[in-house]
Amino acid sequence: MLRFGACRRRPDCRNVADEEVPELGPVPTRIEITEETVRRLVAAQFPQWADLPIHPLASQGWDNQSFRLGTTRTARLPSAEPYALAVGKERRWLPVLAPQLPLAIPVPLAEGAPDRSYPFRWSVYRWLDGEPASRENITDLTEFAAALADFLVALQRVDPTGGPAPGLHNWYRGGTLATYDGLARQALVTLENHCHTDLAREIWETALPSRWEGPPVWFHGDVARGNLLVNDGALSAVIDFGTCGVGDPACDLAIAWTLLTDESRRVFRDRLRPDDDAWDRGRGWALWKSLVTCAGELAEGGPDLAESMVVLEEIFEEYLTTRAEHDRRRPSARR
Repeated sequence: MLRFGACRRRPDCRNVADEEVPELGPVPTRIEITEETVRRLVAAQFPQWADLPIHPLASQGWDNQSFRLGTTRTARLPSAEPYALAVGKERRWLPVLAPQLPLAIPVPLAEGAPDRSYPFRWSVYRWLDGEPASRENITDLTEFAAALADFLVALQRVDPTGGPAPGLHNWYRGGTLATYDGLARQALVTLENHCHTDLAREIWETALPSRWEGPPVWFHGDVARGNLLVNDGALSAVIDFGTCGVGDPACDLAIAWTLLTDESRRVFRDRLRPDDDAWDRGRGWALWKSLVTCAGELAEGGPDLAESMVVLEEIFEEYLTTRAEHDRRRPSARR
C-alpha cells in the first residue's frame, strides 16, 4: 500500500515553531562552468574519454551544468557547494533505485574529483535520449500521467532503510512546507494586484498546516517538465535526482498542476491515491514554486511571466473546483 494518506491535519500547527522549520539560508553563489573546464577535468581524470567531443546541453538546470560527452555519456557538474552534496548521494542510491523502477533513470558511471580550478566533486552518467516533456511533444497526456504515476508508485515501494532524510542536500524536500512559507509570502506581496493573491493565500494556508506522520518513503523531489524525458510522444525516462530522499512524497505531486490538465490530473491522482491532505500539500508545493517563479519574472521583466501565470490559474481553477465538490458533498453527509 502507498503511504500518501499517512498524515493528519492538526489544528495546532498553522503557526509552526521556529525550531521546527529549517533555515534555508541565502541563495548559493554559483560559479561559471565552461566547456574548457569540463574538457580539462575529463582529460586529467578520465583520459580514456579525453578525445570525445564535449558540448553543453541546450537546456541547463540551476543546481548543475550538464555537458554531453561523446554520444553515450553526460558530465554533470554542480554549480555551487550546497548542490555538490547530492553527488555522493546519487552515486550511492541511483544504482539501488534503477533496477526497481519501470522507467530509465541516470546511471552513474564515474565520479570526478575537484581540482585547483573547479572545487567540487562531479559525475559522469550514461546518456539518456529524449526531450524535456511539454504538452506539445506528448502524444497522450493521460497515458503520460498514468506512466508517471506508476513510476512514482514503484519509487515509493523501494525500501527506504538508510535513505537520505530531508536536509540541505535536497533543500528540505520531503519535509514541511513551512520551510518555504517566508518565500511564498514574499512572492505574494510582489504579486499583489497581478493575480488572485487572496485566493493564493487561502490555498497556501490550506496546505501549510498539514503534516506527514507516516513512515518515510522515497520521493524524487523535483518532478518537473525538464526532468521528464519524452521519446516518440511517451514518457521514457526521469532524470535529476539531486533533490531525492525519503520522507513525505507530496512534493512529487506538483506536476499535476504544472504540466497535467483535468483528465490527466484525475488519472494521476487515481493511480497514486493520495488523501485530501496529501493532495493539499502537493498543490502547496506547486503553488510555492509558481508564486516564486512569477514574482521573479515580474521583478526582472522576464519573458516567461505569462506562461508562469497560466500555471497559477491552473492551480486556482483546480482548487476552486475541488472545494466546490467538497461543499456539495457536505449536506448529503449530514442527512
